Amino acid sequence: MQFAEPPRQAAWEHREARIGCEVTYFRRAGGGGWRIEGSTSAVEAGVAWSVEYRIDLDPSWTTRAALVSCMSAAGRKYIALSWEHGWLIDGVHRPDLDGCFDVDLEASAMTNTFPVRRLGLALGQQSSAPAVYVRVPDLTVMRLEQEYSRVDSLEYDYHSLAFDFSCRLVYDDVGLVLDYPGIARRIPCGQATSGSR
Repeated sequence: MQFAEPPRQAAWEHREARIGCEVTYFRRAGGGGWRIEGSTSAVEAGVAWSVEYRIDLDPSWTTRAALVSCMSAAGRKYIALSWEHGWLIDGVHRPDLDGCFDVDLEASAMTNTFPVRRLGLALGQQSSAPAVYVRVPDLTVMRLEQEYSRVDSLEYDYHSLAFDFSCRLVYDDVGLVLDYPGIARRIPCGQATSGSR
């Protein structure tokens, strides 16, 4: 599937699993890739946290680097992820993450865009998409085995083996999640009007 260009901004409200929202900004980076910057704040199981991220992608939407910070009552934590012939987490090689092409932030609905755009599945196709998964609020990193199956023009069946979780994700023509059942729903947001300050 040929996806359209992402918008300059997008937003989601968290649903059921947590209360809060996520806001993301997209811009072109050198070499035809993308830089995505955003933040998400929520209350989950009585714990309030706020995450900020910057993710760099190559033109195929494969993740090349990410900086993530999380603020909670325990303080602020930071983590740096980069791919250099293997994944480095804060400069330390993690061979258990070999074969992962995407970074998936537990705090973000937006990061489910990466495998869908990168894989470009045809209708009826299925693919595994193991990801470098960053938990919140402690920013621990683990390998997340997951699968995507394209069942309709803009719908994908998602399955996380690690969490034994399955759902049907609804996307738009840009490849951004519109509805992630039990997790998030897209909030419409357009460009600022000329009279906005």
